Amino acid sequence: MSTASVVIAHGALAMIGTVALFAVLSRAFINVELTAFWTTVLAATATGLSGWLSYLSASRMTTQRLTTLLVTFIGIGTLAAMITTSDPMWWTYHFSQLGTFGDMSSFLFNGTLIAGGLLVTTFTLYVSHDLAALGEGPRGIRVVGTALAIMGVMLACVGIFPVNVNMLLHNLSASGMALMFLLLLVGGPWIVRRMPRAYFLASWAFLAGLLVSIALFATGYFGLTAFEIIVFALIFGWLAVFIRFMVVADQTDPRS
Repeated sequence: MSTASVVIAHGALAMIGTVALFAVLSRAFINVELTAFWTTVLAATATGLSGWLSYLSASRMTTQRLTTLLVTFIGIGTLAAMITTSDPMWWTYHFSQLGTFGDMSSFLFNGTLIAGGLLVTTFTLYVSHDLAALGEGPRGIRVVGTALAIMGVMLACVGIFPVNVNMLLHNLSASGMALMFLLLLVGGPWIVRRMPRAYFLASWAFLAGLLVSIALFATGYFGLTAFEIIVFALIFGWLAVFIRFMVVADQTDPRS
């Protein structure tokens, strides 16, 4: 599964990047007609470059690189769904509205969530290994690994069950992911004792951002879509910060 999720993410990023590049070029060379020869040359070049860059990325995969891949994949995939959606007013409903149209944008949105969930489950293998190298106890490794794995499964289920297919399962999956995030955020000092103090301060800052967002949403300062996007960004932003501090802690550990 770990290999498959990395391959899917790289393939999807290569596809979106290639389509975006050719879309920009088509706007730069309006009314240009290419022969079959030059079309084949351009397609082969794009395929070769995509394969080479994907190989460089996958062959040197570390926890930090996987984090970058995850955040980049989620961000670009959802942005591509927003740009290609058939309903330009989707944001007046909620974030999950992107997955309800049954078109290419919905495929991109739901597929990004499913593949992103697989990447998060792969992520747990790297994190567990790094926490063990840091000297974290078995309980902390088990709790973090289990919580991240559940987050990955729940994220995938959000894409598997769009809101127009099964609202109950969709909402339960989104709520489950948020609960695991809160567990790791609030319980950090008791779960991962080997992490530096600065990490826990950063976690409290993320928690404060979450609470402020909830308060602003409850008072009507911004809508549901903005709130969901902010929470989404906080979750994956925290993951990136968590990995960064874990790597720094391992590098500064006198036993390493």
